[in-house]
Order: sequence, then C-alpha cells, then structure tokens
Amino acid sequence: MRPARTALVPVAEIFALRHAVLRPGLPAAEAVFPEDAAPGTFHVAAYDEAGTVRACVTFLPEPLPGTDEDAYRFRGMASDPAVRGHGHGIAVLRAGLAEAAARGAALVWCNGRTSARGFYEHHGFEVRGEEFTVEGVGPHFVFTIKLAGSAAGSGADGGVGGPP
Repeated sequence: MRPARTALVPVAEIFALRHAVLRPGLPAAEAVFPEDAAPGTFHVAAYDEAGTVRACVTFLPEPLPGTDEDAYRFRGMASDPAVRGHGHGIAVLRAGLAEAAARGAALVWCNGRTSARGFYEHHGFEVRGEEFTVEGVGPHFVFTIKLAGSAAGSGADGGVGGPP
C-alpha cells in the first residue's frame, strides 16, 4: 500500500496520528507543540487510497543551534504502524524537505530517536554531535541534511532539492 498523495495540511488533520503514535496513553495536550501555529510552520500528511492519514510531520523555521544558516527543524514525524515500510514516512519527509527548500532553507534538522538512525542515514541525513536523552521519550541524536537548490546548496553534495 503506497501513499496515494501528500499535502500541506492544518495541524488538526494530523493531530490524531501524532498523538496516537508519539504520545500513546498520554493526555492529548502532550502532543501539542508550541510551534504548531507559529508563522512559517507547516504540516505535511501522507494519505492512503481511502484518504486516511498514514504519516505526518511538522516543519518549523529554526536555525540549528550554533549555526546561522537558514534552516527548518522538523518534529512530530509519525507513521501509522499498520503501514510502516510502505513509503508513507519518507513521502512526508521528502515533501517537507522540498517545501523547506522552496522557502529558502539551506539545512533541515531534527532531534530524532536513536532507534530511527538507520532510517535517517539511509535517506541522506548525518548525525551531528553525541547521543542525548529527551526526558520521558528516550535517546536521541541531532540529524541534519543540506538542501540542494537553496542559496547555500549547489546540488553537488548529495543534498535534497525537489520532490521525490
């Protein structure tokens, strides 16, 4: 079951999946991000053929600490366990990377779960720094990717520039 489509959506469209996958058993308020409605923030959903949201991610303009590059951070990436491995997660990530590049980002980064390291590295991300623990969530790394087609990216470094 491949994703039928991806779209930029209001946070309400992805909230149930974000809560169910990332904060199961916790109050819904635990899945609300302060940046959800901030200027420049956008949300991406991937849908199956029936129109059900199967993956989601939120991107927000935020420089990587210690840099001054135009960057977007993403968080709240979630895939429905019933369709993991079918391309929904990478579909929302690629759509978000393309949108961030279109908005002028040279770099995209996240605090990603250590358990997802293989996924991120397989898709061109690099680990930056040492592993750290997010209280109540677990071990994480900072993952970064340079974007081609941005003011800083030439496309020759393996960056991501357009849609999949």
